Amino acid sequence: MNRIILGGVLALVVGIPGLMAQPKVKSKAEGEALNAMFTATTADARIAAAENVLTKFADTDFKATALYFEAVSYQQKGDYEHSVVFGERAVEADPKHFQAMLVLAEEIAQHTKEFDLDREEKLAKVEKYAKTAIELAKAAPKPNPNLSDDQWTAAKKDFDSQGHEALGLAAMARKKPEIAETEFKVALDDVEKPDPGIMVRLGMAYSQEGKYDDAIAMFDKVMAMADIPPQFHQFAQAERVRAIQKKTGGAKPAAAAAPANGAAPANGAAPATPAPPDTEVKKP
Repeated sequence: MNRIILGGVLALVVGIPGLMAQPKVKSKAEGEALNAMFTATTADARIAAAENVLTKFADTDFKATALYFEAVSYQQKGDYEHSVVFGERAVEADPKHFQAMLVLAEEIAQHTKEFDLDREEKLAKVEKYAKTAIELAKAAPKPNPNLSDDQWTAAKKDFDSQGHEALGLAAMARKKPEIAETEFKVALDDVEKPDPGIMVRLGMAYSQEGKYDDAIAMFDKVMAMADIPPQFHQFAQAERVRAIQKKTGGAKPAAAAAPANGAAPANGAAPATPAPPDTEVKKP
């Protein structure tokens, strides 16, 4: 699930959740470099700005933040390898950086296939990152007094949702749709705006369990949602057809079946995460 980067103070302080004290800008030049990173509007611009911070200000308090920005920017670009590299570097710089852990959990889960020789090793990492991030996020204090309690509660719920989505993806990769169903339901529970990508994945879990009526109903909900990219409707419609044909014992449709972990076909006909392919990444 790609996310949208928050600007201003929230991004600044939430991006470095493991620090005990507020980070400090040590010079005017560093402040300008950080501002360029926080205000960049494209993935490539954020990567360049983050690299500038890391290169010119080696002692910056914002090292983990800059590395995290690179991780989510590469995630937005669909560059799995670099997203994982920079996510791991962010966690090395700040072992309590739960948001970097969430990026790692999601990326590794999405790119783990049923017959990967190192599948269990990868999925063990997913579980470790996701579960640790969930617990750290729960315990995280409000990072800035200017945030309302409602804003911080909503942000923490979104972090929790990301963690459970990653656990659901891991379960799908293990061909355990009943566990995935539970995780996706938790990911959708009490969120302000349900994520259509998670809803599609929940429908796929229902279908794999043989709960075809539940699957069809979930896909119908996604198709009825307004103001979401058309890829969601297309993906939900294709999966709805599959669920109906499974229910009635019909032949498989001509379109390629989606991978077990919920990623879209490689031809790009449906969102890869599934999520709007051009949206930016949510919440450093």
